[in-house]
Amino acid sequence: MAKGMFDVECPCCQAILKIDPETCAVIAHTVPEKPKAIEDLAAEVAKLKGEGARREEVFRKQFEAEKTHGKVLEKKFDELFKRAKENPDLPPPKRDIDFD
Repeated sequence: MAKGMFDVECPCCQAILKIDPETCAVIAHTVPEKPKAIEDLAAEVAKLKGEGARREEVFRKQFEAEKTHGKVLEKKFDELFKRAKENPDLPPPKRDIDFD
């Protein structure tokens, strides 16, 4: 390394920049070696096959939840309606848009 030069790591790409303070210029740079995206092709294929089953399970759970969603909303409405009938003098609860 020449006299006065120093190394700086790039915050974006983690490359090592060799800078000359006299000329305020980048003299050289070293790009870090990136790891391979896929190490073992067979393992990645097996993982993708498992993803289909996981997606199907998530879809089934969401489908079941959506079936009961109407019943849950109906029960909530009935409970709030019952409270409103028990105490007709109470003002309605404040909504988020009422606080402006």
